[in-house]
Amino acid sequence: MAAVVAVHGVGKQTLGEDSLLKDWYPALCDGIRRAGGAPPARQAVAMGFYGDLFRPPGSTLAVGDPRYTAEDVEEGFEKDLLLAWWRAAAAVDERVVAPGADTLARTPRSVQAALRALGNCGFFADLALRALVFDLKQVSRYLTDDALRQAAIDRVTARIGPDTRVVVGHSLGSVVAYQALCALPGHRVRALVTLGSPLGVSMVCRRMRPEPGDWPGGGALVWTNVVDHGDVVALEKDLRPRYGPRVRPVVVANGSHAHDACPYLTAEPTGAAVAEGLDAGG
Repeated sequence: MAAVVAVHGVGKQTLGEDSLLKDWYPALCDGIRRAGGAPPARQAVAMGFYGDLFRPPGSTLAVGDPRYTAEDVEEGFEKDLLLAWWRAAAAVDERVVAPGADTLARTPRSVQAALRALGNCGFFADLALRALVFDLKQVSRYLTDDALRQAAIDRVTARIGPDTRVVVGHSLGSVVAYQALCALPGHRVRALVTLGSPLGVSMVCRRMRPEPGDWPGGGALVWTNVVDHGDVVALEKDLRPRYGPRVRPVVVANGSHAHDACPYLTAEPTGAAVAEGLDAGG
């Protein structure tokens, strides 16, 4: 079994374990080196891949993701999360026009306005509209589809064995990683490292089953939560109010790619947290 298990975020449905690790592994090693640690061998790092669970089934002439539009954003959680992203983006990115009072009142045009505004945000600018909506729906499906959520968790728990010392989860992957560890009582993981995590967002936590709050391991587990202040997805930067004072909060500067996995992985504090877990032994 792998010493380090990585868990990716949304939007990876057309990739796989090896294609993701092509970027994740060198970035992880760079972060560990910045912290003065010794990187693990390539075969000691595994990807807990679940992205294909969101990939639409193939059919004649169907190419890529569904061609979602603003009209496909559903009332309730999807619209609420989209508007929360907009408010957060406007607070940290001067290129994003702040939502007006009419938008916050959830007018019919609010979704279109939010998507248009987020197109100017550093992170979301690289996403086509349909991809942004698809990512939004992935978060919603994970939280509401019991079978899909369990399948994703099972993918990760299958990667965690007696030799696993570190689990690194990015974005939605941090939620999967947390729930996987909670589902494995007695595991020997010594470090949980969450990157750009939405685990502190109330509207996310209320829909998690079971609702979170438990410590995801024994007394020897160290949980480090790494966040960039400009990360729109990690709406709540500090996880301690929900999970307790033992969570280590760390702030890094990822530049214009605040939510991307690789800048998080190359950051020295991330490398230090991973290296500490690897050195913790049994």
